[in-house]
Amino acid sequence: MIAIDTNVLIRFLTNDDPAQSRRARRLVAHAVASGETVYISDIVLCETVWVLDRRYGLGRPLLAHVLRSLIGASNVAFSSADHVRAALDAFEDGRGDFSDYLICEQTAAAGSRAVFTFDKNLLKENGFLAP
Repeated sequence: MIAIDTNVLIRFLTNDDPAQSRRARRLVAHAVASGETVYISDIVLCETVWVLDRRYGLGRPLLAHVLRSLIGASNVAFSSADHVRAALDAFEDGRGDFSDYLICEQTAAAGSRAVFTFDKNLLKENGFLAP
């Protein structure tokens, strides 16, 4: 298994820096060809969504498509693919950031009844409460 950082995943997805993008694609291709899994941590995934949204202006539907593609790749692993899928489902229909929904999924799995937040948009959704 190899793990990649946000900047490698961004280069792989966007081709915004040709030299680094080639290196990122080569790394992933080599891993796949040798039967290795590419691990994407929750933090890297959240940072990637944030960068693709803020820096590249991808809207929620395109961000969801990118995430679904990563989740569907047989050679990609996450800390908890089930949490990532559930967070993605909530993100597609919700008002919060992807990271908010992943936090909610992880804390629910840990036994928390809710995530307490001051975010007014999230307070309209299941799993979030005001302090």
